[in-house]
Amino acid sequence: MPTELRDKFASGAVVTRGFGKYLHLYPKDVWDNMVEPRLEGDILDERTADLNVRFRMGKTEAALDGKQGRITLDQHQLDYAGIDRDVVAISVGRYFRLMAPGQDS
Repeated sequence: MPTELRDKFASGAVVTRGFGKYLHLYPKDVWDNMVEPRLEGDILDERTADLNVRFRMGKTEAALDGKQGRITLDQHQLDYAGIDRDVVAISVGRYFRLMAPGQDS
């Protein structure tokens, strides 16, 4: 994580599957304050249920490591997104999209 972004992740990080074959990386406070409330919704709303499955399946929480500001991605997340070694991170407002280099979003 670049030094200038580390403060955004001071509360931790949440990694989930994205809408396509990529991952979403949220600062923990953004997840707690913006995503979680949207996932609560109506218990019988199929769209809300589908979003819960998508965003909670394979969801992990992590803290930046102390020295280099790294976040570890689990193997199942790398497999889902087709990431072998390098990761491209694209800012999408308050969160990041993580994908393999050269992959179309």
